Amino acid sequence: MEIKSADFIISMPSYTVFPGKGLPQIAVVGKSNVGKSSLINRLCRRNKLARTSATPGKTRLINVFDINHLFHLVDLPGYGFAKVDKAEKARWGTMMQKYFEESDELLHVFCLVDIRHDPTSDDVQMNQFLRQMNIPFTVIATKADKISRGARQKYLAPICRALLVQPWQIICFSSEDGTGREQVLEAIDGILDISSAESNE
Repeated sequence: MEIKSADFIISMPSYTVFPGKGLPQIAVVGKSNVGKSSLINRLCRRNKLARTSATPGKTRLINVFDINHLFHLVDLPGYGFAKVDKAEKARWGTMMQKYFEESDELLHVFCLVDIRHDPTSDDVQMNQFLRQMNIPFTVIATKADKISRGARQKYLAPICRALLVQPWQIICFSSEDGTGREQVLEAIDGILDISSAESNE
């Protein structure tokens, strides 16, 4: 896939009707500061398409991006930010659960984890939730440039154990040097192809 156009559509405090709704959706989830916005920017080669911040918890809304007028990338709020009070955490959790339950257009979820650290309890909980909801997902290990290529398999092992996936199912990604960009775009191609084939049956 070649991304020729990428446009910010809307930020929503809760999932509802929005301009252009009806296109297939791929959602991006992960803990605060794992690199969701950076991934979107690198994929689209647009440095400021999705807002990034050194401060965790920046994404507090559901942000929707139109890609090639073909599908929507949906950036969901980062979870697990310790400095947010319980009421705000509960609101984020409700927001995301409503999205997963009500988005008929959702095809797939990209679950981002930091390759340098073991998955958190929130990562595991999200993984279990997606399995229970029967929502297809791909694990993307971000910040891969921080680990040498030869050492990555060692760092992937605890991620595999915690999230019940195989090493070859994980995409190592870096928004800094572009590692994994083509793999993610190929994955998107495959997701959309499957959807198109199913809709034509």
